[in-house]
Amino acid sequence: MAGTGMVPADAAPYTLRRVTGTLAEAAGKLAGEIGAVTVATVLARANRTATRRGAAAAMGTMQPRPADWYAFDAKDQDTPDWYPQGLTCGEDSGSAGASVLVASWYFKPEPPVPERGIRLTFLSPQTLKYQHALLVEPRTDGSYVPIDIHAGGVAWHGGLMYVADTVRGLRVFDTRNVLDLRTAQSDLGDPTKVGRRDGRFHAFGYRYVIPQTDFWRVAQSGPLFSFVSVDRSTTPHTLISGEYDEDGPGGRVVRWSLDPDLADGTPRDAFVMGHAKIQGAVSCGGAWYLSQAADGRTNGKLLVYRDGKPTVRPFPIGPEDLTVRDGRLWSITEFRNKRVIFGVPL
Repeated sequence: MAGTGMVPADAAPYTLRRVTGTLAEAAGKLAGEIGAVTVATVLARANRTATRRGAAAAMGTMQPRPADWYAFDAKDQDTPDWYPQGLTCGEDSGSAGASVLVASWYFKPEPPVPERGIRLTFLSPQTLKYQHALLVEPRTDGSYVPIDIHAGGVAWHGGLMYVADTVRGLRVFDTRNVLDLRTAQSDLGDPTKVGRRDGRFHAFGYRYVIPQTDFWRVAQSGPLFSFVSVDRSTTPHTLISGEYDEDGPGGRVVRWSLDPDLADGTPRDAFVMGHAKIQGAVSCGGAWYLSQAADGRTNGKLLVYRDGKPTVRPFPIGPEDLTVRDGRLWSITEFRNKRVIFGVPL
C-alpha cells in the first residue's frame, strides 16, 4: 500500500452553487406531456434478465469470492459502446418504493455512431429483471438532448439521483420523473434519433427517459467529481464525492450534509485518500471503503480504513463505484464480458 490515507484536507474548493436555470421548468413540461411512472413500475415491466453468479471472469483470482453477484445479459456484457461506472441502491434513497440496485453507464461511441450520452439501469435483486433508462437534458422547447459525460458515479437520496459530472459537479435527476414514451405514443420512435422530432418523441429506442431537474456546479475549476455515494449512518445523511488520480495518491474525497439535499453547497469535510486509481469511496459507521482499480486483466483491491488503520481486501477485476445495501458493500465492474454487480461483507 502506498502512502498514508484519509488525511484531512481543505474542503473549501469543493463548494457547490446551485444552477437550476430552466431545467426544472423544462423537465416539468416533459412530464406533463409524456407522463411519469414509478421505479416499481419500471421494474415490473423490465425487459432484460441478469444472471446470478454469471460472468465469473470478473472475479479473476479473488478469494474468497463475493457473497453474491449479478451479471448483465450477453448483449450488455459484450457491447463496446456502453460501460458501467456508478452504483447506488434503494436503501440509499430511503423512499424508492422497491428493492433495487441502480447503475450508471456512459456511451463510448465508435464512428460513425453518434454520441448517445448516459443511462441508468434499474435491477431487481429478487427477480433479476432489469431495465435501462436514458438520462437527458430537457429543453424549454419541449425537447431534450443526450448528456455527454463520464457518469463515473451515482448516488440516490430521497427522490433525487446525483450523477457525477467530472469537471462540473453533480447533475440531479428526479426519479419521480421517470417518463414512459409508451404513454405518449404508440411506439418508441426512431432508434437512431433523440428528442422531439415532428411532434414525436425519440430516445435511441429506449422506452424510458429521465430529464435533468437541477445542477450543483463547483464554484472554482480544479476539483474533480469522479464518483459519488451516500452515507446513511451519519445524522444528517452525507453525500460523498471523490477524485480519481491515475498516477498519484493526491485524490481527495469530500462530504456534504444532506438535509434533505445539499442546502447551500458548503462541504462538511475533505480528506486526501493517499492511493492512486481510486474508482469509488463510501463512509459507513465511521469506516472508509475505497475501491482501487488495476487494469482489465488484474484484480483490484478494497482498501478499508477503520480507526485510521488501513487493511487490504481482495476485489474483482475493474471495480468502480460503491454503495451499502442490506448490511453489505456493493460495487460494479466495467470491462467487457466481466460486467457484474457484487456484494461483500462490510
